[in-house]
Amino acid sequence: METPGSQSSLHRANLERVVRAVRLAGSLTQAEIARTTGLSAATVSNIVRELKDGGTVEVTPTSAGGRRARSVSLSGDAGIVIGVDFGHTHLRVAVGNLAHQVLAEESEPLDVDASAAQGFDRAEQLVNRLIAATGVDRSKIAGVGLGVPGPIDVESGTLGSTAILPGWGGTRPAEELRGRLGVPVHVDNDANLGALGELVWGSGRGVRDLAYIKVASGVGAGLVINGKIYRGPGGTAGEIGHITLDEAGPVCRCGNRGCLETFASARYVLPLLQPSHGTGLTMEGVVRLARDGDPGCRRVIADVGRHIGSGVANLCNLLNPSRVVLGGDLAEAGELVLGPIRESVGRYAIPSAARQLSVLPGALGGRAEVLGALALALSEMGDSTLLDGSANGALPAATPAFT
Repeated sequence: METPGSQSSLHRANLERVVRAVRLAGSLTQAEIARTTGLSAATVSNIVRELKDGGTVEVTPTSAGGRRARSVSLSGDAGIVIGVDFGHTHLRVAVGNLAHQVLAEESEPLDVDASAAQGFDRAEQLVNRLIAATGVDRSKIAGVGLGVPGPIDVESGTLGSTAILPGWGGTRPAEELRGRLGVPVHVDNDANLGALGELVWGSGRGVRDLAYIKVASGVGAGLVINGKIYRGPGGTAGEIGHITLDEAGPVCRCGNRGCLETFASARYVLPLLQPSHGTGLTMEGVVRLARDGDPGCRRVIADVGRHIGSGVANLCNLLNPSRVVLGGDLAEAGELVLGPIRESVGRYAIPSAARQLSVLPGALGGRAEVLGALALALSEMGDSTLLDGSANGALPAATPAFT
């Protein structure tokens, strides 16, 4: 038995600090581990050697600042995590290892009107198919990250009422999927997972405070404050789509008038183009036409950008983030939408906050949420099983996924 404060308990705590730092980052040099953990370079060197001898980490030569260095990552056979992303029209699943490599990934259409039970059945089937395809031992599953397009109550894990998945309100997604897969499941809304994905692997790397804005059938934001997702006490932080822009505007699904969502989301924007472009138009199609020079589509996207910029200006004045990352299909419009966003931010935000802000498109595209789900599973798993050697066994070779 380890006595608190003893040399052995201190050593165990240092081991866990190093493993956690590497697990969350994917890979770090020994110098980066020392900076992240606060441990001395000599202590880190000794711990890395011990972990390498035990098969917990892998060490590969690299360079940092023009100097030779050693990159440390968790062993590819230490375990796996699974990401599941439910979208408005899709289901996407990814299987990854603890070295931040994707072993398999697949997406398929999802009928938004399908019941929750049917949706979870589909997710179970897709997860099982990918696990079988990779040949992974199911005992190596450390956890599952699950994304849903709606607010999750922090205390109960219940999905709030949502017009995007109307048959799912009141369900407990993590509990539902856990019962089917028999492994720990951690759930969050899709905007938060998009923020987490971009923070770890995309346009948010290297910053501590950012907002990820997702524009799809609704408008939501994932907020990162001091390097962590901010959810609020009830789990509803980031509902930027329900900032009021016009009290006499269209009635929103939330019951209020003139919310940002009524000026920016696909369900309100696409009908504006139907008289000139017909039915069946998608936001992806609008973006493609705008990039090809269609004047109507370019005007609509610019208007959407200005409205989003008004909401971002409010975020700047309240939270002063250093970066805003735009996700969803709209991000593919590039400067056609980013320029108007910056214009509105410059007009409505406090000048000092606007000067410090950078507005960028997401780097991960439609994968941001499922990669964020992998990151959620990685962040929630404990380090004891890794150190106790209970996650051993071979996994198939993986292909680096985030380059």
